[in-house]
Amino acid sequence: MQEFHHTRARALIKNAELLFDQDAVQAAVARMADVLNARFDDPACEEFPLVLGVMGGAVVFTGNLLPQLTFPLEFDYIHVSRYGDDDRGGEVVWKVIPRSNVAGRTVIVLDDILDEGETLAHVKQRLLDMGAAEVILAVFADKAIGKAKPCTADIVGLVIPNRFVVGFGMDAYGYWRNLPDLRAIRPEDLSSAP
Repeated sequence: MQEFHHTRARALIKNAELLFDQDAVQAAVARMADVLNARFDDPACEEFPLVLGVMGGAVVFTGNLLPQLTFPLEFDYIHVSRYGDDDRGGEVVWKVIPRSNVAGRTVIVLDDILDEGETLAHVKQRLLDMGAAEVILAVFADKAIGKAKPCTADIVGLVIPNRFVVGFGMDAYGYWRNLPDLRAIRPEDLSSAP
């Protein structure tokens, strides 16, 4: 891929459509925290889950969610990538596996988006194969792609349309993960990028 200049990065969002503003994004994160706190923040609960953030897209979501969780937890992260055909994905490769022991534990996986679902389905199965008692998938955005996915999220912040979205951890060519809101890039703006 050619070098992507900052002027082109700015052009990507110039005509982008605002889907969810910062208030809607933060309200979604708060709702997700409420769901997790309702289950795990009980003095009688002796279950302290392992929370795994999926890098790098989940870093913004994770950083906003963790301070709102009111129960003891252990945090770690994983990094997985798909190699192969750009359109169809390919083999899932683990760049970073959990350093923490997952055997017999409840594991909460935090990710920015559930798109086609292949990678998260693989992550869930791998964690179960490693001995996790339960894997809870918590995704900030679930993309409505109009077809069945190989896994479903247990906790969803927002359902987004089947469009190319940036912000709150999601990027275009490595840019705009830092936006506090969610914006849809126009297809014609994407097609003019490298």
